[in-house]
Amino acid sequence: MLDRIALILVIIGALNWGGIGIFGFDTVAWICGGQLSIFARIIYTLVAIAGIWCISLLFRRSNEVLGD
Repeated sequence: MLDRIALILVIIGALNWGGIGIFGFDTVAWICGGQLSIFARIIYTLVAIAGIWCISLLFRRSNEVLGD
């Protein structure tokens, strides 16, 4: 379950970075009231922790990843 939550957060982060790169628009900052708001900082931190967690997916056997 933790793997799936981490993967969802990483996907959210990737889409947000895509929006910044392509359109110059930060969706998380827009929703939370700016990049420096406490809510945006919490979301950015959770996405970063999820990204670090997903590194472990690279080193697991294929039958262990995401509960296969």
